[in-house]
Amino acid sequence: MAEYLSPGVYVEEFDSASVPMEGVSTSTTGFVGLAERGPVGGLPTLITNYSEFTRKFGGFLSESQFGEYRYLGYAVHQYFVNGGARCYISRVVPENAKIATFSQEERLNFNVQAKNPGAWGNKINITFVPASKAKTQVLEVTTVEGAGKKYKVKNSAGFQVGDVVAFTDGQQKEYNVVKAVEEGLLQFEEDFDVDVIDTQLLPTKVLVTCELNVEVKCLDVIEAFDNVSFNVNASNFISNVMSKSELVEVTASTEPSNIHPYQLLSGEDSGKYRIMLSGGSDGTMDQVDSAVFVGFDKGLGQRTGLQSFVDNTEVSIMAIPGITDPNVQLSLVAHCENLGSRFAILDCPREKKTVTDIMTHKDIIDSQYAALYHPWIITYDALAKKNSAMPPSGAVAGIFARTDQARGVHKAPANETVRGCVGLDCQYNAGEQGILNPKGVNLIRSFQGQGIRVWGARTCSSNKLWKYINVRRLFIFLEESIKANTNWVVFEPNQQILWARVKRTIDNFLTNVWRNGALAGATPEEAFFVDIGHNTMTQDDIDNGRLICVIGVAAVTPAEFVIFRITQKTNEQ
Repeated sequence: MAEYLSPGVYVEEFDSASVPMEGVSTSTTGFVGLAERGPVGGLPTLITNYSEFTRKFGGFLSESQFGEYRYLGYAVHQYFVNGGARCYISRVVPENAKIATFSQEERLNFNVQAKNPGAWGNKINITFVPASKAKTQVLEVTTVEGAGKKYKVKNSAGFQVGDVVAFTDGQQKEYNVVKAVEEGLLQFEEDFDVDVIDTQLLPTKVLVTCELNVEVKCLDVIEAFDNVSFNVNASNFISNVMSKSELVEVTASTEPSNIHPYQLLSGEDSGKYRIMLSGGSDGTMDQVDSAVFVGFDKGLGQRTGLQSFVDNTEVSIMAIPGITDPNVQLSLVAHCENLGSRFAILDCPREKKTVTDIMTHKDIIDSQYAALYHPWIITYDALAKKNSAMPPSGAVAGIFARTDQARGVHKAPANETVRGCVGLDCQYNAGEQGILNPKGVNLIRSFQGQGIRVWGARTCSSNKLWKYINVRRLFIFLEESIKANTNWVVFEPNQQILWARVKRTIDNFLTNVWRNGALAGATPEEAFFVDIGHNTMTQDDIDNGRLICVIGVAAVTPAEFVIFRITQKTNEQ
């Protein structure tokens, strides 16, 4: 409470109303797979369009080299074509993939390597050109007892201790290293042996710092870094400046030297010095196994593959396109179940065409946090310049996002056309669907005059309460939204005032959800209830800091079976 130390009128603000709640995102997708380039391990990379994907991860992968592991790029492309807005990518590589490098240790400890593994790094070339960040003239030289010579300059800005500098009078050049910098005064490691003073308005004798302009190029991606230095104490030290590069990593540790950094690299005084990286490799596909996709937990910020998404809180849909290994799919399902905040989209093996074969694969999975789709879709392969069969998970994830944005997470992501799809790897009829659909296999079917559509909305669960995708995802949305928007409750006094505020907050949120058509019932009272108080908490709960709120909602289910009953009406006289 406020302190009242003297008579007067006091105005106090306090919160008594409900706290506004916003629904969390439901359509952000996480993908795991092989790519031409891009970071391996660490936090997954956010991508908001396919052009950004190609810039950071490269284009499509060839079937001849990557075989059954080439589908990530195609899936991401299908995701955006079908309505996806943003996704996170975790790139994986074979264990024997190598990073392209360049080393020049014989001249100085200067190493450059590609940012991440892959043969793409062999296409990187780097050009170095002499440059200077600061220039001035010496106006006066004074000798201070015990301190040596001090050089009064017109402008000492830009000069840093440890910088290599060059003095030139237009004919000769002499190098030195800055020892100390004061306002308008410079000291050097060695005294200059020539007359450096020039007081003219347009001087011919000048003192310049010695740096490099660096251009890094890989195909059509160009990065430029101006005035980088080999001075380890300077803010423009080459390793610090080029840490911003998306193409290369640079390590340089030089002993103090009075040689121009360009000369250290090239052995020349001027011109352009170009180097190429080499030794990069994509690895071999025989080194790819389930562990590569599941990933390794090396600690925060160093997890790989699927494990890297443990550190991500934005994703609500997960897919590992084209990877139908049971070990990988079961790991993906377990990941979604353990977190309870995301849903897995699974591909059925392409070669499984009969109902019996499909059910053999489906029977290994029983989860309300996953859905299985078949058959593979036929799309145009821009790399091979022909139509090819692709796993449907990327396109389905885009349809999930499209449906969420257009209607809401409560709408089943089915009876939606698959954009960019020109055919199906195999066709299924209504009789076959009648067997597969109740078992949790969602077919993609072609209908004359209606295009190719997703024709199923079932989870892989044998629990009938959670057999519909939209019901499971609606509850994920509600749970995550309430969890994300009630942090303000923690450490508040656990009493009736707080209970009333929490109830009003959740009531208002669920009322809006009901008005949007996500909950069944003609009135809010029929659609949900929120109960909090002494009937949900014992005194022991209250004493131990536990606030328990019981919420019940009536979710809408899709109309899978539309039945019209028709009878004949006779004319009765």
